[in-house]
Amino acid sequence: MMQLWQTLLYQPLFNLLIFIYNLVGGDIGVAIIVLTIILKIVLAPLSHKSLQSQRALQQIQPKVEELKLKYKDQKERLSQELMILYKTEKVNPFSSCLPILIQLPFLIALYQVFSHGLASQSLDILYQFIHNPGHLNTTFLGFWDLVKPNWLLAVVTGAAQYWQSKSLIKKPTTTTDNITSTMNKQMLYVMPAVTVFFGFSLPGGLMLYWLINTLLTVAQQYWSIHRHESKL
Repeated sequence: MMQLWQTLLYQPLFNLLIFIYNLVGGDIGVAIIVLTIILKIVLAPLSHKSLQSQRALQQIQPKVEELKLKYKDQKERLSQELMILYKTEKVNPFSSCLPILIQLPFLIALYQVFSHGLASQSLDILYQFIHNPGHLNTTFLGFWDLVKPNWLLAVVTGAAQYWQSKSLIKKPTTTTDNITSTMNKQMLYVMPAVTVFFGFSLPGGLMLYWLINTLLTVAQQYWSIHRHESKL
């Protein structure tokens, strides 16, 4: 199983990273940024679908909260009414999670690349058509070692994730919206805090990927929202 994982995900991603590294003149940070952009473009359809599902769930959230209040003592009836609501509105409550789960293996493979693959001894798994640089310069812009944890990247990534989450949260307009707003605010602060906490021990290369991916996701969100509003 591990061999299959390495053959299908780890090795191709590592080879692509080194190919880009050679093209950009041996700056691993620039190579990671370019790799992130490429992966974002490849996975864009999945990300777009996930964003659409999130927006659809947000739009019907007031109705969901109304049903929860109306049938708070009737759990079975509540489940039935929620299923009817989802079917009527043509919303799948799990559809926003599926694209994320599909992308998860790529994140795990990238974690392995940035944790173990940046050592020069890992170059022995390069394909024959990829130039072997012989030694990897793991610094970004000449002074950030991306093999080691970087607290600044962790903090900036957490802030970017906060910005991303905040841009998706709608302002409450009703009492039921206030309940949703409270839950959203909890996630708004918890996820960035978790990112920063783990970021203090994760390789700087992974945090750089996470940061650039988050910024690209924010841009995609604004584009998706603007496109949606222009059609109304």
